[in-house]
Amino acid sequence: MVVHKRKKLSRQRGSKTHGWGAMKKHRGAGNRGGRGMAGSGKRADQMKSWIIKKYGSVNNYFGKHGFRIPQKIKQIDNPINIKDLPNKDEINLNEMGYTKLLSKGIINKKIKVIVKKCSKNAKEKIEKAGGQVIIQ
Repeated sequence: MVVHKRKKLSRQRGSKTHGWGAMKKHRGAGNRGGRGMAGSGKRADQMKSWIIKKYGSVNNYFGKHGFRIPQKIKQIDNPINIKDLPNKDEINLNEMGYTKLLSKGIINKKIKVIVKKCSKNAKEKIEKAGGQVIIQ
């Protein structure tokens, strides 16, 4: 009869040391006590002279410093090119869900376009064909 046993790895999850006892035994950095700044916590008195030399004082080393300014969320335009415009005399791009008109493509007929934003070249092309762009 086959016995299905859970893998040891899944049983070790949440146990911090994964069955190796002290943290230093299998940290993967030889006998160094860790890599980089590992072990330089508040109880590491031998590190304090080094910290003071590098950071000026112990207070500049421990804890968080300063604050982050929340970034503004950029309004993303939903653009459409002239070549993709529907074949109508009057087009309201705001109702169709587009917010910007771009100039890629050729236009031959006279149309009226209502849109929130428009590139300079797109406006020139439509007006050259005899149409007009209304920005709302």
